[in-house]
Amino acid sequence: MTGSGVGSEDLERVMRWESAGGLWEVVTRGRHGVTISLCRCDGGEEVDRFTSADELLLVHVAGRARSDA
Repeated sequence: MTGSGVGSEDLERVMRWESAGGLWEVVTRGRHGVTISLCRCDGGEEVDRFTSADELLLVHVAGRARSDA
C-alpha cells in the first residue's frame, strides 16, 4: 500500500491523471485485465497506455468506457 491510502499503484496513477485534468479511456477489456489510454484534456491526444489486472482499478473503471469529460 502506498502513502495516499488508495492501495493500488495503477488506480493511483489513473486518479492522479484525473485530478490533473487528464482523461482516460478503456482501450480493451479482457480476462487478463484492462488496457487504459491516458489522454490530454485539451484535445484527447494519447500520452501513455498501460495494461493492468489490478482489482481496485478494475472496480474503478467497471461499467465505464472513459473518464467523465
